[in-house]
Amino acid sequence: MNRVVLSILFAACLTLYSCKPKVTPPTPPTPVNLYTVKSQQVFYYDNFPATVQGLSQVDLRPEVQGYITGIFFTEGTHVQKGQKLYEIDERLYQAAYDQAVANLKVAQGTQVQAQQDADRYTYLNEQNAVAKQLYDHAIIALENAKNSVGAAQQAVNTAKANFTYSIITAPFDGTIGFSQVKMGNMVSVGSTILNTISTDNPMAVDFLINEAQLSHYQELSQSKTALSDSLFTIVLPDHSVYPYPGKISVIDRGVDPQTGTIRIRLEFPNPKYALRAGMSCVVRVHNQEKAPQMVIPGKAVVEQMGEYFVFVVKDTVMFTAADSARKEKDPMDSVPGPKYRAFQHKVQLGQTIDDHVIIKAGIADGDQIVVDGVQALHEGSRVAVSKKQPGQGGTTGEGKGSK
Repeated sequence: MNRVVLSILFAACLTLYSCKPKVTPPTPPTPVNLYTVKSQQVFYYDNFPATVQGLSQVDLRPEVQGYITGIFFTEGTHVQKGQKLYEIDERLYQAAYDQAVANLKVAQGTQVQAQQDADRYTYLNEQNAVAKQLYDHAIIALENAKNSVGAAQQAVNTAKANFTYSIITAPFDGTIGFSQVKMGNMVSVGSTILNTISTDNPMAVDFLINEAQLSHYQELSQSKTALSDSLFTIVLPDHSVYPYPGKISVIDRGVDPQTGTIRIRLEFPNPKYALRAGMSCVVRVHNQEKAPQMVIPGKAVVEQMGEYFVFVVKDTVMFTAADSARKEKDPMDSVPGPKYRAFQHKVQLGQTIDDHVIIKAGIADGDQIVVDGVQALHEGSRVAVSKKQPGQGGTTGEGKGSK
């Protein structure tokens, strides 16, 4: 009987023990590395893709028809204003000019004869020694002769212009391209393109900015104070930095409503003709901000639904406001010592500089933010802080475009 009672008691105790709720061990803190925010002087450039253009560029077209009888330049070289470039067969235009000059001389001779007759009949008319009709005819003949001389002179001018147009010269100093015609080719007025010439010193560099940046560039354009020599520089296709700085030449008339951008034109000296029309390059606009700025590693920033956040770590023993806001207590809160937790702070991003980013708002100097282990965190996550923190050195670099 005693054995039966003992067995029942043992079974009851075992059942009571198995029904006791199990205590879930607390989740261990997430190991993280921290970065202490500290404002500092920042040196960087805004980078914009750009294209080199000539300040002036024209297509050379013939103004008279004929065959090309002379080409007097080397393709792809610098030419001077007024330099002879092409010659169109001038024999017909020379003959037309000579004929017009001869016709002018005939008309001038006729005018001399008409003038003499008019003078004679004028004298006789004053003496009442000639019929009135003859006098009137003499005066009319003189006027006709003068008009004939005028018409002949205009014909000479036209023939001379056509003769002059048979020689094509450079309209300005610049670089000339490949010839589109060869010796002996027939060219037509207006439709045939002989060549293209563009100015080569100085050169224009065009790039696009966001409309939100327009007011800043207008201020730079209108500034009467001396700007930094390094404000506008360009990086060439071979990744070398062009040695001469530029300045704002033109801000376009209006904003493109499709893209929300506006074109800016810079002007650069080109004494060695290193810049060529159509060349691609990168415009670097030097940062003019003199006040210290908060710069943090880019990997500390988390994007959520188009907004940007960082995790700021605080000791919840001291940070009682955040601690009391939590609805559920963590068993680890009873453990003595610092209790570090990560809290999301929405931030406003500025310029990206290499692997760092400028923060305009959302955190403050002295805040400790998570830079490693961000992916495993959520609001209020417990963290284990590494004693070793990333370096806090100054930041310089190339901007990746404006935010």
